[in-house]
Amino acid sequence: MLRHGLGCLKRTIMTNPKQLTFPWEKNFKASFDGFFCDDKNIDLIDNLKADKGDDMFIYGPSNIGKTYLLQAVTSFYSDLQKTPLYIPLSEVKKYDTSIIDGACEADIVCVDSIDEVVGLMDWEVGLFNLINDASQTSCRLIFSASINIGMLNFVLPDLESRVRKLSSFEMFSVQNKNLNLALMHIANFRSINLGEREINYLLSYTKRNLSDLVRIVERLDSLSMELKRKITIPLIKDFL
Repeated sequence: MLRHGLGCLKRTIMTNPKQLTFPWEKNFKASFDGFFCDDKNIDLIDNLKADKGDDMFIYGPSNIGKTYLLQAVTSFYSDLQKTPLYIPLSEVKKYDTSIIDGACEADIVCVDSIDEVVGLMDWEVGLFNLINDASQTSCRLIFSASINIGMLNFVLPDLESRVRKLSSFEMFSVQNKNLNLALMHIANFRSINLGEREINYLLSYTKRNLSDLVRIVERLDSLSMELKRKITIPLIKDFL
C-alpha cells in the first residue's frame, strides 16, 4: 500500500507538475486573502510571498492559524503555476517515510508540525534527507512547529543543525483588540452573513480564540442554511 502511495506521488510529479495531491489534503482552498494578518505578522507574510524566498521555520502556539497559512502558501504557489506540496506530519507520521521520497521535485514543500516527529528516528532521518535533497534543487522548504527551534531536542544532531540554519519567524496570535476585525474579515471572505452585533456577542460569550471562533461561525453558517434563518443573536443563543 505504501509503495502504491509512493508510486502515485511520483506519477503525479511526472504527469501533472503543477499539482501534487495526497489523501489528507483539504477540499477547501486556503489563501492569503482569507488570512487576517495582524500587524505583528506582516513581516512573516511578506517573507512567505517573497520571490525566491529563503527556507523558513515558523513557530507559535497551537490554534493560531499556522496550518491555514501553510495551505495558503501552497495555493499561492499553485496560482503561480508552480508545484506545491503540503505535508501534515501529525497525520502522516504513522506512515513509512518513503512516502515523501521525491518531494524535493516540487517547487515548495510545506511541512506542518515538525515537532510531532521529534524522537521518531525514521522520520528525523527522512526530514534530514529531504532538507539535503532540497538543497540540491530549487525546492523551497517551509516548516512549522508549536515551539521554537531551541526547544525541539531532535535525537538526530544533524537534523537539529540543519533546522537551526533556517530563517526563523515567530507567528503571533491575533491581538484581542483585532478579534472583531479578524472575524469580520474571515466571514466576509467565506461569504458568511455575520453582523457586527453578532460578532460582539460571540466575543463576549465564547472563547476569545480565533480558531475556535471560526469553527463556531462555520457551524452557525451551516445551521442557518439548514434552518433557512439568518445568523442572529437568538440563533447564536440556541446554538451555544
